Amino acid sequence: MSGQTKVKLATAWLDGCSGCHMSLLDVDELLVALVERVELVYGPLVDTPEYPEAVDVALVEGAVSSIGDQKLAQTIRSKTRILISLGDCAVTSNVPSMRNTIPVKKLLERLYIEGADAAPAIPTDGVPALLRHAVPLAEVVKVDIHIPGCPPAPGAIAHVLTSLLDGKKPELAGLVKFG
Repeated sequence: MSGQTKVKLATAWLDGCSGCHMSLLDVDELLVALVERVELVYGPLVDTPEYPEAVDVALVEGAVSSIGDQKLAQTIRSKTRILISLGDCAVTSNVPSMRNTIPVKKLLERLYIEGADAAPAIPTDGVPALLRHAVPLAEVVKVDIHIPGCPPAPGAIAHVLTSLLDGKKPELAGLVKFG
């Protein structure tokens, strides 16, 4: 990936807590160095409504839990050269999968009907339907690199990004752990 033109970097947040994005921001000084080599083209920190074409690297946080997550994951994969599963929710479906033993209809009724103090109704307008189960990103699309952790260590994220930018394959042994 080394070269004169900036690498197009995207990030996405599916069903997760945003802790992985916080770890990305915690790479501290590396953010300054990345500005010279990377163009952030999509993500929660960028005001771009649609996923762009020809993205070099995408970091995707969170499990795939809804039709919207599934569609976004498929779009990202189709338009991205290197797709990175960022954090335990994306790698294993972690906390979002805790709902997998409860049928979706029962879950939604419990939350929005039985648990409502006022105006009980299951939201549908502009809300993507939940999938039967929350699943890891790799069950929906091909993932090239997995960075586990809840959240992943900033050093592991920095290592992956700098390795890729230097044209090297990231070696994560000893740098990452689940949980």
